[in-house]
Amino acid sequence: MAAGARWVVNRRDPGWVADPPDPAAIAFHRGLPDYAPTPLVDLPALADELGVGRVFVKDESQRFGLPAFKALGASWAVHRALGRVETDEPLTIVTATDGNHGRAVARAAVRFGHRATVFVPEGLHPRALEAIDAEGAHVIQVAGTYDDAVAAAAELGRRDGHVLVQDTAWDGYEQIPGWIVDGYDTLFVEIDEQLAAHGIDRPGLVVVPTGVGSLLQAALTHYRQQTARDTAVVSVEPENAACVHASVAAGRRVPVATGVTIMAGLNCGTVSTLAWPAIAAGLDAALVTDDRAATAAAETLAALGVDSGPCGAAPLAALRTRHA
Repeated sequence: MAAGARWVVNRRDPGWVADPPDPAAIAFHRGLPDYAPTPLVDLPALADELGVGRVFVKDESQRFGLPAFKALGASWAVHRALGRVETDEPLTIVTATDGNHGRAVARAAVRFGHRATVFVPEGLHPRALEAIDAEGAHVIQVAGTYDDAVAAAAELGRRDGHVLVQDTAWDGYEQIPGWIVDGYDTLFVEIDEQLAAHGIDRPGLVVVPTGVGSLLQAALTHYRQQTARDTAVVSVEPENAACVHASVAAGRRVPVATGVTIMAGLNCGTVSTLAWPAIAAGLDAALVTDDRAATAAAETLAALGVDSGPCGAAPLAALRTRHA
């Protein structure tokens, strides 16, 4: 990908206002015994480097005992999905993942007394496989990409006694992914409260690491309410798995072929159908980054006391490229 293509500006609709997320999700999370807001870390060294007033990083390295925000969406969606099933028998919660989503779904399934089957694409890091297995899930490796794993999970999820809890949507499957997006809003509500403690009304720019677009949809839904529409929101993806970038450039959802990247959690080739309308209407720009930059950014964050993998460091990597 040419350097000039690393930044695509979207022609967002300045009049678009998102429907608000379900406020019951954050009440549910706050009612869980292990709930605690994750830190919002003020990093003046990065503000100086990037030439901006303040830089805050939302540290999701400990969310319900898991190393990612995914537990927010998974716990709420599993809770809601189980609530509509009329049976006292244990069910099998099914999903596909390239890492943390599957682990979070497995944790939620066991929390509520059920089983989990998790499909993963080939090439997933052995430590990620071990972490999902340690949650008590039955792990099935698929000879193919993340999209192939999603297709396999969807097929199994249609069987009796199985419930598919996937964090991407397609035609005919949008309710549960919508619950996952609602669950992610807890993260942004916490950010509001934490910024207020610093005397900041709202952020000027929010940079979101993006795979299929569900976390990005949550950000856009949160910041495209009547009171927060002047916050700029941009996405960041690996350069060889940039389906949002390609779709914004084309003005429509387009799938992309994916390659190998250390940003495994962002290695997705198709934008969620549920996320795309929000992206088309509300996103300001789509960025891409590469493995070397993400590794360097993760090392910088670690030196500043923030535990982040390459996916979480991708926004800093992309901003550095843009700022250079």
